[in-house]
Amino acid sequence: MKVEILGVGIDNLTLDEALDRAAALVEEGSFHYVVTPNPEFLQRAKADPAFRRVLNGAGLSLADGVGVTYAAKILGRPLKGKVPGIDFAARLMDWMAAGGRRLFLLGAKPGVAEQAARLLQAAHPGLIICGAHDGYFQDSPAVAAEIRAARADVAFVCLGAPKQELWMAQYGPETGVKLAVGLGGSLDVFAGVVERAPEGWQRMGMEWLYRLLKEPRRIGRMAKLPLVLVDAAGDRIRGRQP
Repeated sequence: MKVEILGVGIDNLTLDEALDRAAALVEEGSFHYVVTPNPEFLQRAKADPAFRRVLNGAGLSLADGVGVTYAAKILGRPLKGKVPGIDFAARLMDWMAAGGRRLFLLGAKPGVAEQAARLLQAAHPGLIICGAHDGYFQDSPAVAAEIRAARADVAFVCLGAPKQELWMAQYGPETGVKLAVGLGGSLDVFAGVVERAPEGWQRMGMEWLYRLLKEPRRIGRMAKLPLVLVDAAGDRIRGRQP
């Protein structure tokens, strides 16, 4: 069941339930894509109808961060919890490794996806990473054809929002994958280029603050969190219903 948060439908699932849903989508055999809305997504979707349509066309939409879950509470439509995209991806790779599924990595700077592939295969024994391509490309049909030729079941598309969501919606069916997952900067984390917040910060829902302390230039992006909460409060006052 989806919960509408500022015009964007979010699947009300735990991490375990999200994995079960993703596995079912892969086994179904047709193409689907996964989005991971955070406050920045919600703010952009508010002003960009095309981006909002793509988010709402996803087979699976996960609440990536406390900003989305707080907004849901303010609206009186609480979610079961946050489902960070990077945690979802890790669980999905374990499932893929157990079943011999094939993964393609797309995104980041040249060499990063390949480095991530080496580390991920070590972290998830049995995982088949059948190809990788950086995010600095101009010929999308050629990249989609490369993914198809690799016979990937799943692709992690890490191009940043909204590019990755628009790319999955337009070119995903051409890749031949069953599931494309938009994961932003996750390849940098998987490759060890960027450090993720320690678990304590994650449990407190303060991962955003840790990243801000590490990268002060992100302050403009982090400002989306209070704006989303203000918008949610406004919708609640106006009595908007899903």
